[in-house]
Amino acid sequence: MTMITYDEFAQVDIRVGTILEAVPLEGARKPAYRLLIDFGPDIGQRKSSAQITIHYRAEELIGRQVAGVVNFPPRQIGKFMSEVLTLGFPAADGSVVLIGPDKKIPNGGKLF
Repeated sequence: MTMITYDEFAQVDIRVGTILEAVPLEGARKPAYRLLIDFGPDIGQRKSSAQITIHYRAEELIGRQVAGVVNFPPRQIGKFMSEVLTLGFPAADGSVVLIGPDKKIPNGGKLF
């Protein structure tokens, strides 16, 4: 494992946002959702592709707060441009389990 400094960690801008929309991502090689996430007034709404179909139905994602990296460059996923890396941990079977705050907080809060 490579050790990093706090200053290096702080360069990764991880914010909390609320999912506004979740729909199946057409044309993806692996099942995924196209998410629209509100990261508050400073960052705004951003799009993300997330392979979270094993544990989540699209309709139950609406209103859920999640953590995302907002300062990675956009990434093309099929015909979709993902602007945010939505964060999760792997379950025992390798599927993704989302991470987010356990209490409602203002959108845009930065992880420290």
